[in-house]
Amino acid sequence: MSPETFLSLFRETLITTLLVAGPMLLSGLVAGLLVSIFQAVTSIHEMTLTFIPKILAVALALIIFLPWMIAKLLDFTSNLLINLLSYIG
Repeated sequence: MSPETFLSLFRETLITTLLVAGPMLLSGLVAGLLVSIFQAVTSIHEMTLTFIPKILAVALALIIFLPWMIAKLLDFTSNLLINLLSYIG
């Protein structure tokens, strides 16, 4: 495998990973930010208050984006398997 092929495959892998994990990470980030703002405004500093909204936000994002995430992973895997012989040789 040439260095260019390796770097191309590595880049595609990283982009696919970021695209698949992105919606869940962003929803958890937004939920955490909203809870933090709520805690700052109300002066409630309960550490366990942040877990439930984050879990719900990530679960909701997973339900919404799961078909798209599966399609992205299937495209990446099929592309990898189709080009497997060119990667080896």
